[in-house]
Amino acid sequence: MFARSACSLALGLAIAASAAAFGPALAQANDRAIIVLDASGSMWGQIDGRTKIEIARDTLSDVLVTLPDTLDLGLIAYGHREKGACSDIEEIVAPGPGTRGDIAAAVKSLNPKGKTPIADSVKMAAESLRYTEEKATVIVVTDGIETCNADPCALASELEKLGVEFTAHVIGFGLTEDEGRQVACLAENTGGRYLQAANAEELAGALTQTVAAEPAAEPAPEPEPEPAPEPEPVALEKNLAFTAVLGEGGPALDADGKWEIFPVTGDAPSAQALDYGYDPTWRTKVPAGRYLVRVSRDMVAAETIVEARDDELLERELVLDGGWLRVSVLPDEAAEIDDSARFDIAASGREAGGYGEGRFLVPAGEVTVKVRLGQARAEESFAIAVGESLDKRIVAGIGVLAVEAVYAENGPAVEDGGYRVDVLSGKMSLDGTRADVEGGYGPGNKFKLPPGDYVLRLRLDAATAEQPVSVRQGEMTAVTVNLNAGVLNVKAPGAYRIEILPAKADIQGRRNAIEGAYTEELQMTLPPGEYLAVAIMSGDSDAEKKEAQTSVTAAERTEITIP
Repeated sequence: MFARSACSLALGLAIAASAAAFGPALAQANDRAIIVLDASGSMWGQIDGRTKIEIARDTLSDVLVTLPDTLDLGLIAYGHREKGACSDIEEIVAPGPGTRGDIAAAVKSLNPKGKTPIADSVKMAAESLRYTEEKATVIVVTDGIETCNADPCALASELEKLGVEFTAHVIGFGLTEDEGRQVACLAENTGGRYLQAANAEELAGALTQTVAAEPAAEPAPEPEPEPAPEPEPVALEKNLAFTAVLGEGGPALDADGKWEIFPVTGDAPSAQALDYGYDPTWRTKVPAGRYLVRVSRDMVAAETIVEARDDELLERELVLDGGWLRVSVLPDEAAEIDDSARFDIAASGREAGGYGEGRFLVPAGEVTVKVRLGQARAEESFAIAVGESLDKRIVAGIGVLAVEAVYAENGPAVEDGGYRVDVLSGKMSLDGTRADVEGGYGPGNKFKLPPGDYVLRLRLDAATAEQPVSVRQGEMTAVTVNLNAGVLNVKAPGAYRIEILPAKADIQGRRNAIEGAYTEELQMTLPPGEYLAVAIMSGDSDAEKKEAQTSVTAAERTEITIP
C-alpha cells in the first residue's frame, strides 16, 4: 500500500510540476504535454515488491484526476508490442483536453516486451506537440537507458535549439548513477530536471523535496536608513551538519543517502520526521532540543542522538559500517549480462535484489547472493569489508535450447501456435515418469536450462513426438522435432457432431473416438494411418450416422466431405 501511495505522490508531482513547479512552461491555459512511458521488458522488474509496470498503472490512475483542466495531455509508449524492435513506439493518446480516462485505460493494457528507444520516442513527442511552433513539454518515465543506438544528449540539444520553448523532464526508476547520467542530459540540455530514486519511498521524497518546493519570494525593498540598533546575536542559518562515512576514518558515502531527523521526548523519538534530505552530506536548521538523526542507503543505516542549540553549529559523522557490492549475472563466463536474471542479496538479516545488474551498499560481513535465470540456480557467499567496493560477476551456468517442429523429416515447419513443447528431465523416475522442467507453446521457444540431458515432448492434437537432447553451458542447442504427422480436414454439411476414430477396431472390437466436436467442419493433426470419420446428424440417441474412411500421410493435408 505504501509503495503505491508513494509512487502516486511521486509521479503526480512530476506531472503536476510540469504545470507549476517546473516553471512557466505549462502555466498558461491550453498548454500541451506528453508523457513518454517506458513499456520495455525491464518494466517487469520490481520496486519494493511490486513490478514497475504495476506501479505506473496504479500511479497514473490516481494522478490523472488531479491535473488541471487547462493542460492538454497525451501519451506515448515504447517497447509494448514486440521484442527487439527499436521502431516499437506508439502515440496511444494524442494531446488534447479530456484525455485523462483514455490515458489511464491505455496504460492498464500495456504489456512490457521490447527495447528502450528513448531518443526516438522523445522526438516523436516533440513533433506531435509542434515544438518548433509552440511551447512543448515532455515527461519521460524510464527504468532503463537508450538501447537503440541513438544519442539522447544530442537530440536534447537539437530540440532545445529548434524549439520555441521545449522542455523535457526525466524520471528514472531504479537507475544506477552511471545510467542516470546517460539520460539526465535530456533534461539538463532542455532546462528540465532529472529525478532519480532507488525505490518508491525515495522517489516520493526526492520529488517532494526538489519539485514541490515553492520559488523563493522576491526580496523586500530596502528600508530607509535608520539609526543602527543595538547589536543582537547572529542567528545561524544551519545549526546541524552531518556526514556519512562507510567506516571509521572514511571513506565518505559517495552517493545520495536518505537523512531523517526525529524530535526526542524523554527516551522515545517521534514517529514523524521533522525534516529529511537526500545528499551524501546534509545540513539543516531545527529548534533547540534533542533529536534522533538517521541516515540510510540500500541495506545499511546508522543513527545517533544529538542536542541542537540555536547559537551553535553541531557537526557529526555517522558510521554506516558497510561496503559497496556490484552484482552482475551472466548466463556464461563469456556472455553479456542477462537483464532477465533475478538476484537476491541477504546480509545481517536484511534483503535487497534486482534484475541483471545492480549496485548496493551492504552491511560489512557475510553476504549471500542467490541467482535465478530460467531454470538455472546459483548461490555464492562471501565476506565484504568496511569501505570495500566489491564487484561480483555470478555465472548462472546455463545453455539455451531452441525448439522448432516439422511435420516430416524434410518439412514443412509446424507453424500452428497451439502445439505444446515440454522439456522433461532426462532421468526417468522409478514409476516410469519424467519430471517437468520447462514448457511453452508454438514455434520459436527458447529455454534457459542448466547443462544436462533432457527429453523434448511435442504435442499437437493427437500427434505426439519425443526426442532426447543434451544442453551444454554457454552454448545454444537448436533442435527440430519431427512430429511425423499430417492434417485431416473433415466437412459434413448439416452434421450435429463429427468424430474421428481409428479405422481398425481394437482386439475387443471397439473404436474409441480420438477427437470429436459439435461442428460441421473438424480439422486436426494426426499420425500417419487409416481413420474413420463419423458424422452424427442430430442429438437424438437414434441419430443417423454417416461414415467415411480416409488415410493421413505425414506432411500432407487430407480433405474429405461426408455428404
